[in-house]
Amino acid sequence: MKCCSGLRSLNVCMSGSATSCEECLLIHPSCAWCAQEDFGQARTLNSRCDFSQNLQKRGCDAPFIENPRSGSSLLRSKPLSSKGSGVTQYDVIQIYPQKISLSLRPGDQTSFEVQVRPVEDYPVDLYYLMDLSLSMKDDLDTIRNLGTKLAEEMRKLTSNFRLGFGSFVDKNISPFSYTAPKYQDNPCNGYKLFPNCVPTFGFRHLLSLTDKVDRFNEEVQKQMVSRNRDAPEGGFDAILQAAVCKEKIGWRKEAYHLLVFATDDVPHLALDGKLGGLVHPHDGQCHLNDKNEYSAANMMDYPSLALLGEKLAENNIFLIFAVTKRHYVLYKNLTALIPGTTVEILDQDSKNIIQLIVNAYNNIRSKVELSVWDHPEDLSLAFTATCQDGQPLTGLRKCADVKIGDTVSFNITVDARGCPPKGTRKSFTIRPVGFKDRLEVSVDYRCDCSCTYYTKTNSSRCNSAGTYSCGICRCEPGYLGARCECEEGEVDHQHLSACREAEGKQVCSGRGECSCNQCLCYESEFGKIYGTFCECDDFSCARHKGILCSGHGECHCGECKCHAGYIGDNCNCSTETASCVSDDGKICSGRGSCVCGRCQCTEPGAFGDTCEKCPTCPDACGTKRECIECRLFNTGRLADNQTCQRMCKDEIITVETLQTDDSNTVQCVYKTENDCVMKFTYSEHANGQSVLTALKEPECAVAPNAMTVLLAVVGSILLMGIVLLALWKLVITIHDRREFARFQSARSRARYEMASNPVYKQSIPSHPMETVFHMHSIKSCNGGVH
Repeated sequence: MKCCSGLRSLNVCMSGSATSCEECLLIHPSCAWCAQEDFGQARTLNSRCDFSQNLQKRGCDAPFIENPRSGSSLLRSKPLSSKGSGVTQYDVIQIYPQKISLSLRPGDQTSFEVQVRPVEDYPVDLYYLMDLSLSMKDDLDTIRNLGTKLAEEMRKLTSNFRLGFGSFVDKNISPFSYTAPKYQDNPCNGYKLFPNCVPTFGFRHLLSLTDKVDRFNEEVQKQMVSRNRDAPEGGFDAILQAAVCKEKIGWRKEAYHLLVFATDDVPHLALDGKLGGLVHPHDGQCHLNDKNEYSAANMMDYPSLALLGEKLAENNIFLIFAVTKRHYVLYKNLTALIPGTTVEILDQDSKNIIQLIVNAYNNIRSKVELSVWDHPEDLSLAFTATCQDGQPLTGLRKCADVKIGDTVSFNITVDARGCPPKGTRKSFTIRPVGFKDRLEVSVDYRCDCSCTYYTKTNSSRCNSAGTYSCGICRCEPGYLGARCECEEGEVDHQHLSACREAEGKQVCSGRGECSCNQCLCYESEFGKIYGTFCECDDFSCARHKGILCSGHGECHCGECKCHAGYIGDNCNCSTETASCVSDDGKICSGRGSCVCGRCQCTEPGAFGDTCEKCPTCPDACGTKRECIECRLFNTGRLADNQTCQRMCKDEIITVETLQTDDSNTVQCVYKTENDCVMKFTYSEHANGQSVLTALKEPECAVAPNAMTVLLAVVGSILLMGIVLLALWKLVITIHDRREFARFQSARSRARYEMASNPVYKQSIPSHPMETVFHMHSIKSCNGGVH
């Protein structure tokens, strides 16, 4: 029996603490009781309480062994649905099973599986709750036609959409509002920037949920802003009334309930009302009068966060904080205290309200988180989530990035820490946050032994001095012994060794008296002393901060037996890993391990509650790049799956010129899809906040002007032509000059007198007249004719 291997050295079952079958079953889930009459005669170390296989080896017949086990059975298990709207919307099933029964033996864990499937096209009820204080005037102008546009967008997600509207300002008492007579009808009296507004009011329900979105537009256009004195608003009064006044608001049972809370300032919280003399805490009830106005605004304090969370969860309402960037961090912290709540950043004039609501709706629908209602204190529940990737995540009860129609499962282990009074039946409910579907779990405790049905009082087996039950005698006062054969005070000194654990040990470990060969343990102000030799107690175990077994276990014979979900010598180490899961769904951001519910970062340079901060990690730039892409440019991997706002919460500062001379910042550069270069720096402030400083726009090479390029090409061609012509002219000129020089040289060499020409011979005339004519010709050639 593997479960017992760790207990064999101690054999917790045979420690002697069990004097009845019921006590034996409570010691450890591996312990069994032998009810056979002739087993273990005369009290010895061979206790009736032992491991089942040991009892059989020692001669106890199997029918007499009492060893009940924990188990579960299905009572209602309708199959999961795939679509929400239509004629079957009232039969939509999003959780399986719907009802089970558990039979629990203390310490014996049992498990069951829960499946959840968010169906497509599920009806949606959206109630828009708007701050109508004076600072929201521009927002009111923006949303005057919100109904039509919002309905168009939401009908892309569901065919069954309804819209409602309400508004709030604050309590109309001092010091929250102006209460002087001149301000009663017009709180803006004397305010130059906006001299006219309506009287201050707490909460006003204006339009019940309807599919006629034109009525939403009509109601919004009728509204005027009001004015209060202090900066905080009375919005939490309005949220609670919108949640609990179900009939007047018109919440449908078969629909997702979205409550959009739009404001530009912080809320008043519980106890703030005492400043105005309101000492009565909020009662959590609906107080809308015939005019649909909150009638108890000036009678009760503002609601607490706990009350607000309880009523929202009770009515399956998802709260969406639509707030300005200045107050984002405050409301983000509130979401950790109010289950099923998200926060989105609202532009100063609410221009992005439609996209904000759509993003929030997709974000809500992409999460499945289980909540437990009416959880019995003596039960421990441990969750293991199996999300889309099929990997079991121990300690988690939430899956993120779930697509509509996907099925996620959760394994739930239940452990009972004790037994309630006989006949007690308990129950609890498991619900996905925001869903109307639920799993009802009834619990039956297996703390009784079947052999007790044959109990006999004044039995002859007990010498008529006790009650025989489950193989042993429970003696009447004054009688002792296995068969009540001795009276108190009778001491057989020859058999004191039966009261010693070993030779040389003290009688009854020095913490009891030996009577009738049995140890009677002393009482102690610190707790119970027990055991065959009074060797055990329930107070000598390890402590944590002064608390025995850290309050998460039971002390048994010097050793802490931890409750489910805790380990360690003093049970101070939680096995829960939910607190170690980072926003990206990884344990300790993949940079460490979860030890005792806390992240121990192993990556050098990593820090933060979930090791999410790591400027020097190799993947720091890559991780932050995705946030830069989706937050600034709505591109990248995170832009399409609605996880940008959830995973990227760092502050991003945009600048024209990036400073890179700070040694405490990490310089990051990446190339965009358009082959541009984007630069940003990553740093951690002393307050623990991550800050990204990025260029407003990526650096891109400037494309040349087409005309400039054309002119440059044409000019280049012309210039090259001119240069070539000039070169050609230069070559020709040089060539001609050389030829001319050569000609001149040849000419100078050819100079000589015509008379000395050896070839020339003067002619001789044959007649005297020929001589005259000849001379005349020579003169004519020389210009000598007159």
